[in-house]
This record gives sequence, structure tokens and C-alpha cells, in this order.
Amino acid sequence: MSSLALYRRYRPESFAEVIGQEHVTVPLMQALRNNRVNHAYLFSGPRGCGKTTSARILARCLNCEQGPTPDPCGTCQSCQDLARNGPGSIDVIEIDAASHGGVDDARDLREKAFFGPASSRYKIYIIDEAHMVTSAGFNALLKVVEEPPEHLKFIFATTEPEKVIGTIRSRTHHYPFRLVPPGTLRDYLGEVCGREGAQVEDGVLPLVVRAGAGSVRDSMSVMDQLLAGAGDDGVTYAMATSLLGYTEGSLLDSVVDAFAAGDGAAAFEVVDRVVEGGNDPRRFVADLLERLRDLVILAAVPDAGEKGLIDAPADVVERMQAQASVFGAAELSRAADLVNAGLTEMRGATSPRLQLELICARVLLPAAFDDERSFQARLDRLERSGPPAAAFMAPPAAAPAGTPAMGYVPGPEAHGMAPAGPGGGVAAARAAVRGTGPQEAPAAAAAPAPVQAPAEVQAPAPVPAPVQANGATQVMYEGTPDTPHQGRFWEVVQKYGVT
Repeated sequence: MSSLALYRRYRPESFAEVIGQEHVTVPLMQALRNNRVNHAYLFSGPRGCGKTTSARILARCLNCEQGPTPDPCGTCQSCQDLARNGPGSIDVIEIDAASHGGVDDARDLREKAFFGPASSRYKIYIIDEAHMVTSAGFNALLKVVEEPPEHLKFIFATTEPEKVIGTIRSRTHHYPFRLVPPGTLRDYLGEVCGREGAQVEDGVLPLVVRAGAGSVRDSMSVMDQLLAGAGDDGVTYAMATSLLGYTEGSLLDSVVDAFAAGDGAAAFEVVDRVVEGGNDPRRFVADLLERLRDLVILAAVPDAGEKGLIDAPADVVERMQAQASVFGAAELSRAADLVNAGLTEMRGATSPRLQLELICARVLLPAAFDDERSFQARLDRLERSGPPAAAFMAPPAAAPAGTPAMGYVPGPEAHGMAPAGPGGGVAAARAAVRGTGPQEAPAAAAAPAPVQAPAEVQAPAPVPAPVQANGATQVMYEGTPDTPHQGRFWEVVQKYGVT
């Protein structure tokens, strides 16, 4: 097998082979068909997305014996010279502006540009990293770029088109390249692995696509590294996560399950495993944020995996669906916000482990915060767990005959319109919610006198009640259904029959 780098072995030789840049390649091919080729082009975009490769293909199309044509023949001398493994053509000159961007270099180029091509139709200058050309260098090139001889073509390639002076940009046809979509890049990598005869486990290609960040060249370099270190069983998921520095899926599953169960011991045990295993806490937090993002989407769109909104193997998507089902929407949103804020705080932190532990503590303790997001998260937990009946009613044996039953709506005596005796009133309502019996009345206490009920019964004032659920006290706030979270509180109260 050749030792040539993977991205060089599979470099496209025609516009039809360029992936993810149809918005550029289709108009260029049509311009070649119509024989309406400009004298200067500006290709811009992120690194590794095909700018220089497309410039070479364009030069090949222009100098083909059958051309100008959108489909080079591949057999003529010019096409063979400009092939991926060809020796190059004397009439196609590539210049690295990072080291040849001065005014003297521009003057030398200008002097040589007026000489005709040796054996091709056009003399073509491909100026890579064009943003590195100095202002004086661009000004020296301005006249020849504006009015070149018939045989001369310019192709500028840059990652920062705004640094190319406006007088040059205005004389070129500008084609902006983009990052390649993950789905397109994953399919292309799978095709390359098939040509190489390599075995790749499910879940590896999404990791490579994520590491490449939309750059074809970067993704091919990562894939080349994994193939070079693969054993007899091919590229395994464990090998890819270890080599690329990503967090193992089992660690993410463990910490998400701990968040769902409110299990602090399990969450901090995962933190210890992350640190003791030599993993970067910042990388772990970034991967955790990615997992929470997937869970938020799955909670909103259950078939997100089928729609392509989540790029993960089928077994991982199934596991995440189970995790999303045990969270409330407010819990997931709050956890993602806290992890995102913690990731920002970890930049430059002197103790990443401490920051990671604080993130876990904030997620696990919504009761420690009085903001609306934390209140909604606590209600999610309360609804999901279904608090026991003992948390809302007094034991039957301890209740006196006058104690109101579950679902009792306080009457006027709850608003100070009648004395609050042992069998009713605010004290009894609070005692019923707290699960404690009312204080035993003295023997000499007289029964309260009957009070005429008013014509209009006012709505009962809410009573703050600590509710025991999941071994933790959930403190409910006083309020009326005037705000969304207070209205949500009353919905939960009515659902469980608490007043």
C-alpha cells in the first residue's frame, strides 16, 4: 500500500468528485460549458474544504486539449501533468503567498506573467493564502490582474477574503466555499474505508466527522491516523475514543443516570473516574454538553435519530431515548444551561476538577436555587417521582374526628373569619400537608361558634408546605396562579389532591 497520505491519494481530479460544494462546482462547470471564463477568481472558505483542489481542477479544465471543458479527458499531456500524482505543469504556477507576498515577489510575478505559456492554452497562477499578500504587493499586481493578457488567468485562494484589498476583490469572481455537512462527510469516509478494505466499527465515523469539524482534509487525516494504528480487528470504537481524546460513552451514561436519579455519590464517583483515568475534565464537560444537547432534541423529537438530527449509532440513540424519557423538559434544559456556563468558566481555571464537581453539584441541587428554572426542575422531579400519599396526609389513627380529609377546600375559617380550632383552619391544613397530626386540644376548650358563611367564598390562600419526595424535602412557595411557575405549582397541587 502506498505511503502517500490518505487525503492526497483521494484528492478529486474533477468537479464531479468534489463533495459538499455544489453551490460552487455547478456554476463553474456551467461557465466552462458556456465558455464564459473570467480572467481572475477568488476562492474563499475554511481550511481543508477544497479551495486549492478546485483551483487545480479549474486549471486542468482550462488547459485540457478538449477544453475548456467541465470534464477533463484525463489522457492528454496537460491532464496527466495536473493529475493527483502528476509532476505538475510549467504553465500552472502555484505560489504560497505566506512566503512570497511581498512587493518584490509581486513585481517578479508581473514581469514573468506577460510571457506566453510553454505548451498549454493558458498560463495560470494559483496564489494560495492570498490574504498574506501585503497591500504593496497587491497594488503591484493590480494592473496585471485588472487587464491581463489573453493567455493569463489568476486564481486566489484564501481563508480570510476580507483581508484581500477591495480593488483586487472587485476584479475577481468570488466563490465562497463552505464546511462539508456531517452526513455527506460521513458517507464519503465510509466509501474511502471501503476502498481501503478497512474494518471500522459503528460509532467511529461520527467521531472522525466531529474531530474534522467539517473539513475534508482534517477528517481524512484523522481517518488516516486511525487506519494506521488499527489492529487485526480494524478500527474499534474504544481505540478511536482513546486516540482522539473523547469521553467513553459509559462515563457519559453513568453521569446522566446519576443526574436523573439525583444520586450525588454516583455523580462524584464518575468525576473521580474521569480524573483518575487521565481524561481532561474540560473535554468531559464538552462531551457531556453534547450528550445533553442530544437528550434535549430526543425529548422534543422522539424520532430524531431517523430524521438525522442526531449523528450516532442505533444502539446509542436507543440508550439516549431511554435516558431522555426519565427527565423533564425543564430538568434537561436547566442541566444543559448549567453545563454550558460551567464549560465557559473552566477556561483558564486553576482547578478543573473542582469546577467539574461544582457543575455536578449545581445540577443535582435545584432546591439550592430560587430561580424559575430550578423551580420548574423541582416540579419535574416531583411529577416524575409521584410523592407518596403519606407526604400529604396525616396518619388516619392520629387524626381527630374533625380533621378535614384529602381534597378538603378550606372555608372561611382559613381566612380569619372563624377561630382556627384543632379540627380545622390554617393550622390543621398545614398539619395535614406536612403529615403531622394537629395538637391535642385542651379539655376545657370550647367548640367554635358557628359562623354564617359569606355569599361569595374567596379562593384559599396557598400554604407553604415542605413535601417529602425521593428522600429530599421539596419546599413549595406561597403564591397564586399569577405567574407561569406558580400556575404550574397549583397544577401539581391539584394533581395530587393537596390544598
